[in-house]
Amino acid sequence: MIRNIALATAVAVTALSGCTGKSAADCSAECDKQTKTEEYMCKNVSPEDLAGICKAMDMYVKAAVEGDSKVARPAFAEGATISHAEDGKLICLPIQALFDYYDATGKQPASYKVAECSVAGDVAMIRIESVFGESEFSDMFTIVKEGDEWKIVSKVFQAV
Repeated sequence: MIRNIALATAVAVTALSGCTGKSAADCSAECDKQTKTEEYMCKNVSPEDLAGICKAMDMYVKAAVEGDSKVARPAFAEGATISHAEDGKLICLPIQALFDYYDATGKQPASYKVAECSVAGDVAMIRIESVFGESEFSDMFTIVKEGDEWKIVSKVFQAV
């Protein structure tokens, strides 16, 4: 899962793939061996804020793997949206559409890796490359700090 955080001269996020569906400890250990740390624009972020961002993403990933929207709900802000383009037309829906999808599809194999991370103050943009079953996606998330928690306010995706 998207949980492994490394601190070097700057904060770095480890790109993970093939680690979903395992315990956080097993995932971290396996991914430490299999992946290399890549530095993103998350350089001026406190470890606490980066952990909060990763916590929101972790809930999203876990819900997708388990097919259970209850796991993801705390990660999303009230009024969050999910958007994509279909046949050249913008489709923008309440996040409930994603929750309904999780609950309807149930458990499914999935893998993810962080492709980009950018943080400016209390706003973050995370792009992940993901695979659900046989489908591949590029997912972009806008995450905003609300109090002490980071909440996903929008998910925009593109099938690739």
